[in-house]
Amino acid sequence: MPVAQKAVVAANSPREFILRHLAMFAAAALFVFVLSLTYGLDLSPGFF
Repeated sequence: MPVAQKAVVAANSPREFILRHLAMFAAAALFVFVLSLTYGLDLSPGFF
């Protein structure tokens, strides 16, 4: 691991680490939800 990255990891508290990962998980879940809403929607070039 590069030295700069080690400094970033060491500077973060466990609480920030958990919150950041929860936020990324929520963003991924939101992305999958939006994708599921578009299932079956015709997005072909002829549609526009």
